[in-house]
Amino acid sequence: MPGLKITLLQQPLVWMDGPANLRHFDRQLEGIQGRDIIVLPEMFTTGFAMEAATQSLPENDVVMWMQSKARQTNALIAGSAALQVERGPVNRFLLVEPDGRVHRYDKRHLFRMADEHHHYEAGNERVIFEWRGWRILPLVCYDLRFPVWSRNRGDYDLALYVANWPAPRSLHWQALLVARAIENLAYVAGCNRVGTDGNGHHYRGDSRVVSPQGEILATADPHQVTRIDAELSLTALKEYREKFPAWQDADPFTLD
Repeated sequence: MPGLKITLLQQPLVWMDGPANLRHFDRQLEGIQGRDIIVLPEMFTTGFAMEAATQSLPENDVVMWMQSKARQTNALIAGSAALQVERGPVNRFLLVEPDGRVHRYDKRHLFRMADEHHHYEAGNERVIFEWRGWRILPLVCYDLRFPVWSRNRGDYDLALYVANWPAPRSLHWQALLVARAIENLAYVAGCNRVGTDGNGHHYRGDSRVVSPQGEILATADPHQVTRIDAELSLTALKEYREKFPAWQDADPFTLD
């Protein structure tokens, strides 16, 4: 069964400057080969700004850049961006394959403590797609706090979270990533930013890859600008699910 080589780019972001951020990630992606998935943080073109959607790069420009990088690296390139679309402003997770195919997930849970729900339209569709033999669930930042939305219904192997998760709540981020992996018998990867944003919020990063048993497979020291690599095993995942089938006793949560 196929393994999966995943890379998280834990990086600072230039506040509200799309071209500068794309140039920065051009440099980070240069020379990366042999990976299956490369993950960038939430709102990687702007930082977590409420006004970003109306002032950010158009979706087509971001997608074209990601398509170019996916071809260059022969990997799925993933990251969210603030975008103005037909139904309004959204925080959209874009996942782009080397052949140009684009998967889109709009953040469902908007962070009310920053008034995100007053500036963006919430998504209403849970998205799962297959990539190189793996079923992947993309989610964004605040979504991590809501286990029903993340519940594995036997339909995914890896949950991907991108975030701008501030340093004062870093313990929440770390604990919830582990919890989501354990309760869903799935791999979990969380890519968070570092540095300070235009509102003065500080970010530690704490990006990591977690096994279905809650083991931290890869991470980095706090505040480190770095690349984090891990390799996941679908064989090991399926063996663990057979050996410890807790999923058979899961409560049948439903969503309206």
